[in-house]
Amino acid sequence: MARVIFLTHADAIIDPKIPVPDWGLSSRGQARHCDFNKALQGHDIRSIYCSTERKAVDGASIHAAVLGVEFETRVGLGENDRSATGYLPKAEFEATADAFFATPDQSVCRWERAIDAQTRIVGAVRDVTDSAVTGDTLIVSHGGVGCLLLCHLLGAPISRSHDQPGAGGGCRYSFNRTNWQIVTGWQVI
Repeated sequence: MARVIFLTHADAIIDPKIPVPDWGLSSRGQARHCDFNKALQGHDIRSIYCSTERKAVDGASIHAAVLGVEFETRVGLGENDRSATGYLPKAEFEATADAFFATPDQSVCRWERAIDAQTRIVGAVRDVTDSAVTGDTLIVSHGGVGCLLLCHLLGAPISRSHDQPGAGGGCRYSFNRTNWQIVTGWQVI
């Protein structure tokens, strides 16, 4: 059974002066991705895809180097468009993210609507699963992307209750590439 392993980037360097898509992985985030390579050795990873955001590219680069697999970026795997607000302090971000997931048909603070983001993400993942070579596929993306995709995979309404556990990112789940059935739920790397 070929699997898709969906992985959220681990800890990023948060800098309010830099646009969010340009944030890279912190040294802790890099180390967590390096450590996760051990777990990936048991899989037959033949393709790697990631969003165009630097932190996802950083993570995909770490895995590609060890696994000997080139990676491809896909715009559709990017986080929901939050450019209207840019960086928000943690408490404000969390409240806005809660509203984003709670009202998926509405734009919160001029962010991309959750329902639109989910449609884009599911389409991008379908393109990935249709074009990936045989074997397992690794997707390195973002927490919001993973939550919206997981809601779709579960046939559940959009809800933050399906968000990745813990803080700092670096979580994964997997699903069957053919029938899109969940194989493993969220796990922290």
